[in-house]
Amino acid sequence: MSQMGDHSCDQSTKKMIREPLLENPTPKGGLRTIPFIIANEAFEKVASFGLLPNMVLYLTREYHLENVAAANVLFLWSAATNFLPIIGAFLADSYFGRYAMIGFGSIASLLGMILLWLTTVFPEARPPSCDEFSKDTCGSATTAQLLLLYSSFGLMSIGSGGVRSSALAFGADQIKTGANSKNSGNLLQKYFSWYYVSVMASVMVAMTCIVYIQDTAGWKVGFGVPAVLMFISTFSFFLASPFYFKLKVESSLLTRFFQVAVAAFRNRSIKLSSLRPDESYYIGKGSMLQAPSEKLRFLNKACVIRETDQLHLTDGKALDPWSLCTVDQVEELKSLINIIPLWSTGIMLAVASNQNTFLVLLVTSMDRRVTPNFEIPAGSFNTFVVLSLLAFVALYNRVFLRLASAIIGKPVYPSLKQRMGSGLVISIFATSVLAIVESVRRRVATEEEHLDGMGVVKMSAMWLLLYYILIGIAEGFNAIAQNQFYYSELPKTMSSIAATLFGVSMAVGNLVASLIISIVQLVTERGEMEGWVGSDINKGHYDYYFWVITCFSTLNFVYFLACGEAYGPCKGEGGDGASSRMADEDISVTS
Repeated sequence: MSQMGDHSCDQSTKKMIREPLLENPTPKGGLRTIPFIIANEAFEKVASFGLLPNMVLYLTREYHLENVAAANVLFLWSAATNFLPIIGAFLADSYFGRYAMIGFGSIASLLGMILLWLTTVFPEARPPSCDEFSKDTCGSATTAQLLLLYSSFGLMSIGSGGVRSSALAFGADQIKTGANSKNSGNLLQKYFSWYYVSVMASVMVAMTCIVYIQDTAGWKVGFGVPAVLMFISTFSFFLASPFYFKLKVESSLLTRFFQVAVAAFRNRSIKLSSLRPDESYYIGKGSMLQAPSEKLRFLNKACVIRETDQLHLTDGKALDPWSLCTVDQVEELKSLINIIPLWSTGIMLAVASNQNTFLVLLVTSMDRRVTPNFEIPAGSFNTFVVLSLLAFVALYNRVFLRLASAIIGKPVYPSLKQRMGSGLVISIFATSVLAIVESVRRRVATEEEHLDGMGVVKMSAMWLLLYYILIGIAEGFNAIAQNQFYYSELPKTMSSIAATLFGVSMAVGNLVASLIISIVQLVTERGEMEGWVGSDINKGHYDYYFWVITCFSTLNFVYFLACGEAYGPCKGEGGDGASSRMADEDISVTS
């Protein structure tokens, strides 16, 4: 089987290579372009992730925003950054191509970071500091100042959407084009591995080095370094422009989905229970499907052939794809609709894991010293989530599963839904720990003798490490299982959609988190009484807010159980354990 698959891939690869060579005698693509593409993505990650951890401090200290307002701004910024790659992928596949989308995204990100840096250079771009007032109140930012700030956020989100939507696939295009038929598959595997390693390394550098620079050198240098890195990223990408292989734009999968919906609506008068002899289903060329499934039967009307002149008799293609679609198109849309309920259960995990805005405030008020002469920057604590996730991926198959198998006495290979559910349960414990630690911190903070001259509670911030470790393990279980679930349950033609679904859940999770915090503050703030998530973390009740998140996460787990039962078994469940283990290991590497 593998030899047949390799042979077909080889033939398609050779075909892809011949066409551009006929147009241009200079070979395009290949390994020489990969360092520029990976560098572009890596520097973009360092620059963007390096800005996020301490941004809540910049908004509250320099722009005098309330904690709730600052948190909502960052939630919306993160949501846009996670959602826009979907739009970028659609535009790249349908109109502009991947090269143009990455180039546009790089320039937009660079402009956004330069604007943000300029807010630190020119005092007029920020409201006056609190020291300039005799009263306790601080000056508020003007509309123009906020417009400049939010424009920088918007440009960076647009840029991230352009770069992250196409960088991985654009690099794969270069490998497929420049590699010979014998080693193209092996090179692709290595490329994916190095790509994800570079992404994780970039996040680590951003959360340590960039955050440390901001804490020690100030905002001007701390925001200037990411801008310089983004300039290097953009310059390096365009430097190799003459050597890139650029695929021609083809029809978008999203367009195919809309065609099915429109065709089903146009053919709504068809009665599927009584098809006439002259009516049949439109089967695409080379398709293995002879008829659509019985699920979501109303969509089957999109692929019913009622008149023979609807087809080109010469090539078998529909004259109007908005009136007649193939069975494959219908099944693609059905498969996406079927997984939406289980996909939606990952939203609350995103809410539970995206509390870094408040955690930076809490960590800042606690003792972060590791030694008498060194303390961990507050924005770098999120690094422990990454370390926990990496440790989980490294030990899951080689330690955890083998240990569980030895204890039970037979091979243990949890199903995809079991792993997803395990991640949700662990996230409930994580937010519970967070609420308990914050309750203790607040109680200590109310006793003035336990505060030092800087208002730092004499309680170690290391108590929060348990939350970071648990949430990293929760993401290791749920996020990796989600990606594998989408990849295995959706048709191979929808691999690009499968790769972006987790990012969409993160975007929606940020919006939901913003909604929850706004409602909590609105309900709990009464007159002179400080709300649960007010500006003064010692007078507020952040612990109650974390318990609200825990309750919602618990309800979400019950919802997950119902969705899992309704979905039924996943593809390959009950199959041979060895194949399941190999799939797990492959996904662990690429996730």
